[in-house]
Amino acid sequence: MLDANIKKQLDTYLQHIKQPIELSVSTDNSPKAQELQDLAQELATMSSLIGLTDSNSKRSPSMSVAPQGQAPRVSFAGVPMGHEFSSLVLALLQAGGHPSKADPALLEQIRSLKGEYHFETFISLSCHNCPDVVQALNLMASLNPNITHVMIDGALFQDEVNQRQVMAVPAVYLNGEHFGQGRMTLEEIVTKVDSNAAEAKAAALNDKETYDVLVLGGGPAGAAAAIYAARKGIRTGLVAERFGGQVMDTVGIENFISVPYTEGPKLAAGLEQHVKEYGVDIITGQRAAQVSRGDLVEVALESGATLKARSLILATGARWRELGVPGEAQYRTKGVAYCPHCDGPFFKGKKVAVIGGGNSGIEAAIDLAGIVEHVTVLEFADTLRADEVLVKKARSLGNVDIITNAQTTEVLGDGSKVNGLAYKDRVSGKDKQLELAGIFVQIGLVPNTEFLKESGIELTRFGEVIIDAKGATSMAGVFAAGDATTVPYKQIVISMGAGATAALSAFDHLIRS
Repeated sequence: MLDANIKKQLDTYLQHIKQPIELSVSTDNSPKAQELQDLAQELATMSSLIGLTDSNSKRSPSMSVAPQGQAPRVSFAGVPMGHEFSSLVLALLQAGGHPSKADPALLEQIRSLKGEYHFETFISLSCHNCPDVVQALNLMASLNPNITHVMIDGALFQDEVNQRQVMAVPAVYLNGEHFGQGRMTLEEIVTKVDSNAAEAKAAALNDKETYDVLVLGGGPAGAAAAIYAARKGIRTGLVAERFGGQVMDTVGIENFISVPYTEGPKLAAGLEQHVKEYGVDIITGQRAAQVSRGDLVEVALESGATLKARSLILATGARWRELGVPGEAQYRTKGVAYCPHCDGPFFKGKKVAVIGGGNSGIEAAIDLAGIVEHVTVLEFADTLRADEVLVKKARSLGNVDIITNAQTTEVLGDGSKVNGLAYKDRVSGKDKQLELAGIFVQIGLVPNTEFLKESGIELTRFGEVIIDAKGATSMAGVFAAGDATTVPYKQIVISMGAGATAALSAFDHLIRS
């Protein structure tokens, strides 16, 4: 089942297993069950420390991983291949006694959690965001005997998906109740579970010494800025909700110079590792609330903490732009989606729409056409903005229709999920409707700068931070880089260069002042 190259890599990882572990497999007569059985048997032959037993789980096919002699707390309902194969490998290592590289204080916080926590995560194997959540919850379950976690492949357990009306992944449930949606880091999950720790963390942040350079944002611009600043030997901090930014939502990257192909999560992991090598004080799970200037630059966080710095680099990036029409918020994750790679499989055999005729919209339509019954692309303008090669490909597909001059006016639903979309023909003025199961919004980006509106830092009417050629903003000692700024092209490589420019400019500011 595993090809020679994967087995060779896996064999290296399995050498880190220090204690016997047991795979408990529950099967039925389905082809997927046989596939899971074959996978488990293959794993068992690769290490003398991996045992194999049968089990009777309420979900079949499924496989549990546990140290030998212990009740399983980590399970996979489905076949953990695709993006989830790495989750399986990590679960094997953790059950086998290989230590996690996560922050020791965070690991101890997990071990100290009181109460019973039974997590379930619905995923799709094509979702590149899901493994982060699965791996975080698996780690928590491996550390604390009061925590269990099961990954559920939504494609195999459609009855549960329909019952809980799961239409976007990852979807996490705790003790049977909806807990969270979308990508979440280990720190975010623990903070949400252990709410009493928030005050202590804010107090610890308030005690931080003044930074020479403080970077807001953990995407390509923020990472580059932090590295360039730290290399100057000055005290550097980086604050972000999570590392990676938009890159984490990007599947294939083919225009990163010198790297013919990579994927967003892999690039984000590389960025984080590189930053850590320079001793940057990384603070994640925090969101900026306000920036002000006195003798120092002060950044107030939503947690209540305040950080101080001699210079600041804003690299907060951007997020998917929303339609802003009735029904969008109500049916978000119930048919309204923003990631076709993650959520496309939930609309197999159904009719969907893609809003937006740029590269991202047409690429989404092409990808979805191989999964769904039919795709309708709606573009507000009279022409598509996507590259001609993509437009030509989309028009060649028999189950893709493209409508221009279409102004989306409302997302329609039955109260629990999307069942249609209303739009206006901008030429005739007529109101029209489409019957749909899903709507994928791909209409560009909006900068994450709302917290700057009262700061005095000059913004464009679109919310972009206005910068000069050196990345300087209108506030002394404050610089900016990346997609949150007026830089004309929103590209990874450009953001990295802008981050480096901002850091060098910040250093120049410090030595002159």
